[in-house]
Amino acid sequence: MSALSSLVRHARSSRAVTVCATMLLVIAMISLIGPLISNHSYFAADFDNRMLAPTMTGGHFFGTDELGRDLLARTLSGIRVTLLVAVIASLVSLGIGVLYGAVAGYIGGRVDGFMMRIVDGLYALPFIFFVILLMVAFGRSMLLILIAIGAINWLDMARIVRGQTISLKQRAFVDAARLIGVSTRGIIFRHITPNLLGVVVVYMTLAIPQAILMESFLSFLGLGIQAPQTSLGALVSDGVSQMEQASWLLVIPAVALAVILLCFNFLGDGLRDLVDPKGNT
Repeated sequence: MSALSSLVRHARSSRAVTVCATMLLVIAMISLIGPLISNHSYFAADFDNRMLAPTMTGGHFFGTDELGRDLLARTLSGIRVTLLVAVIASLVSLGIGVLYGAVAGYIGGRVDGFMMRIVDGLYALPFIFFVILLMVAFGRSMLLILIAIGAINWLDMARIVRGQTISLKQRAFVDAARLIGVSTRGIIFRHITPNLLGVVVVYMTLAIPQAILMESFLSFLGLGIQAPQTSLGALVSDGVSQMEQASWLLVIPAVALAVILLCFNFLGDGLRDLVDPKGNT
């Protein structure tokens, strides 16, 4: 856990990392607390108040859509769903990628070559074709979205972890563990993996925006989150069709999506600079 603790200590001294992390925390808290104090539901239609422009009076601060649904409530719901899908999918890819990459890197030889050729083969699969096959075979659901995104994102994680593991297994503490008879499994889980946490946390902050973009892209195409649930990608897709007569339906969710992506990217870049300052000059 020393690598992770060191990363946290250095992160606290970085203003950019602190600001981005604080902004993401505030956005997440607002998306969770907002619906509890709002008078509007994200799925309730009000046909008497359709296509209202944003206003500080009347209770619809972000306006309403073509069905009279409150855009503020829908944006908060979209942020929750988008962050939930992205974080869970990234955690899935984290679990698979770390285990796969650590095993391949530590064992090495033909096993490593075979495992990484599988990764190369999966890279060649077209992502959209893979998602369409899943949707046709099993129907549209949030679980399938998590599987589809996680099945793609873990490939990068596996390569990064493999490279770090190859370097770590040459260290003296790993040699000492071998000499005292620690099993291969024990070395991987008790000695290699804890020393990967710093790099893994950094990559997670960069993988989450990738997952957000994938989910948004799928929802924009109509393959992602389905009604009555919504996501930022789905809101952007709805806003595009109404952009000429109701531009706020596109601008507001698009700005929310851009702010979240920028915060995650700046956070990831800041943490990466802290972990490897010489590699980013």
